[in-house]
Amino acid sequence: MSVDPTRVAVRDEVVARLDEIAARVTAEIVAEIPAYAALAPPQLAEVDAIARWGTTRVLDLWAEGAAGLTASDVHRFRGIGAARALDGRPLPGILRAYRLAATQVVDHIEATAADRLTVADAIALSRLWMAVVDTLTDALHEGYAAGTQRAGDRDGAIEGLLDDLLAGRQVARTNLEDRGRALRVAIPPRPTLLVVALAPDGPSRTDLAALVGDDAPLRHRDGHGVALLDTDAARVSARWDASWRGALVPNDRVTDLPRTFRLATHALEHAPSRAYGAGRLLDEADVLLVALLTGHPDTDHARFARLVLDGLDDHLLASIEAHVATGSADAAAARLGVHPQTLRHRLRRTRELSGRDPRRTWDRLVLEVALLGRSA
Repeated sequence: MSVDPTRVAVRDEVVARLDEIAARVTAEIVAEIPAYAALAPPQLAEVDAIARWGTTRVLDLWAEGAAGLTASDVHRFRGIGAARALDGRPLPGILRAYRLAATQVVDHIEATAADRLTVADAIALSRLWMAVVDTLTDALHEGYAAGTQRAGDRDGAIEGLLDDLLAGRQVARTNLEDRGRALRVAIPPRPTLLVVALAPDGPSRTDLAALVGDDAPLRHRDGHGVALLDTDAARVSARWDASWRGALVPNDRVTDLPRTFRLATHALEHAPSRAYGAGRLLDEADVLLVALLTGHPDTDHARFARLVLDGLDDHLLASIEAHVATGSADAAAARLGVHPQTLRHRLRRTRELSGRDPRRTWDRLVLEVALLGRSA
């Protein structure tokens, strides 16, 4: 990294007026964020000190041509997050305070030094601020989670982690691992999402915790129980209570979770009773079919067809189509010109490969819609 003399000069000018800038930042934070309006003078002095340090640190990095915060900086932000958890300040307000501070500093630089900076300087500062805000957000989350746990609310901190994952607010793998480690929960790289309806006869939090294990992140509120499981979720299916209604959907990436959660909650609200069969969990194909039939914007017809039909050869597909069209094995066999026993064997083979039994009304609908998607 090489130090840029123009950026150094601008940094020095900002630092020379840091009293004024930090006071303006603190005043705006107090005016805009209710949680800060009630702070005592010692706490406001701490806000001022952090604003000074953060401003100086970012401008130092900019002058040096750095791309982001150092490990030491991240460690400090984690500590700040932990401290804020212990004093009860809400995390969304903390994050907004940093965004307000960044805006104030950038506005000041634009007003006083725009004529001396190049486009490259401005782009570098913008990119650095975005990288810093992204990194400090994760660091504050991690520290806040650890601080909340120390304050005795591990369950609340885990629910906060799940809130972030389901809303798509936390995607950096290393930061997720740190946050999970602090809370003693596992965040699988390819998580399976379990979503359970809590009303009218859904499981208690204790029931779900016993089902998924201590190391699975768990949330139990807002009408749904939610847990993240390892890709191998066979234990949950084997121990599932037939009186509950839920969906179990694998994900290729953590970043897929928001879409999967929307689809799963939608399916639990709209799936008919026959979709659950003998107390079974809805799988991804079930969830996607409900989305298709109800016009949900996250639907994916091509993926649905692949999930249902992959692994079935042309003979099996023709047999399914004939059975769906005629409603019986004998009529389907006659239509295809094969022996009824051959047709029944193909239907059994379909059930073994796809998990779908064409004799069940819901599975027959799943197969029929998948075939329509394949032909389209």
